[in-house]
Amino acid sequence: MPILNNEKLIIALKKLSDFMIEPSEEFKNLISSASNNNAWFTEEEVKRALNSLHKMLNQQDLETWFANIKITEEQKKVGLILAGNIPMVGFHDVIAVLATGNIALIKLSSSDDKLVPALLAELVKIEPLLSDRIIYVERLKDFDAVIATGSNNTSRYFDFYFGKGPNIIRKNRNSVAVITGDESKEELAQLGHDIFDYFGLGCRNVSKLYIPEDYDIKNFFEPLEGFKDIINHFKYNNNYDYNKSIYLVNLKHHYDNGFLLLTEGESLSSPLAVLYYETYTNLEQVEKLLKDKAEDIQCVISKAPLKLKTPVLGFGKSQSPKLWDYADNVNTIEFLNSL
Repeated sequence: MPILNNEKLIIALKKLSDFMIEPSEEFKNLISSASNNNAWFTEEEVKRALNSLHKMLNQQDLETWFANIKITEEQKKVGLILAGNIPMVGFHDVIAVLATGNIALIKLSSSDDKLVPALLAELVKIEPLLSDRIIYVERLKDFDAVIATGSNNTSRYFDFYFGKGPNIIRKNRNSVAVITGDESKEELAQLGHDIFDYFGLGCRNVSKLYIPEDYDIKNFFEPLEGFKDIINHFKYNNNYDYNKSIYLVNLKHHYDNGFLLLTEGESLSSPLAVLYYETYTNLEQVEKLLKDKAEDIQCVISKAPLKLKTPVLGFGKSQSPKLWDYADNVNTIEFLNSL
């Protein structure tokens, strides 16, 4: 089976990147009809995901990424169990397997079983040598390694079935924001993207705020007004109404701006349409909290000079990962190269 060199793969992925922002009529129809299969995959959110992938696959970053990738001399079959919480979220795992010269055995999520195959079909059109290295399966078998993404519950099953061989098994993670009170309205408006993009369904979405003890919540809510139309999505609105009614019935203290609920809570994972918050007295206290919970945090959004191993990103940057911003901070390429 022929093995592509890095140069050809870079060319193919760059062409695919161009296709993402200038797709065929057939792919445009798929984008506009994606919500028929998954109501969360609105045309706007699918285009957002494609634009993020387009930016990820730029020429310079592709060359930088591939400079650290060695193509295996002995192809391995790598089982991929893809998530479906946001559009095409498993695409990076697929290209990591292909970039290292391996074969991708793909178990699609039922929530995203059309966009990923269509995008990969376009990649095969661009580079036909990849056709034998993308295989869709209903059940994983005869694999050499597994990369599985799921919830804390499904991860226990993944551990049972795949734990004996080489694996990356991803569990639930959330992202948090640390507010200092010195943010501009523009910065907090950008934070809105970290909260609301993909309706807050991604592991890179902010679900928890850390705020100073004397912080005025109005300063946080006002810059988010540009995102108020999110309440018009029926599934998001259902979650908002449900959680609001629970807080009202239980007399639980909360803040409400008409499309987002803010309530105090220690957990990192908040219900949809809700943000949890905790107050702090100094940044050292926050650093300790975040270090203690590092295994459950995907990224931190803040302008504060936090000293963490967890990635700390600027406002509005959580949903624009680079090729080397690996999920759960586990280097997928190093794992694949070690097989």
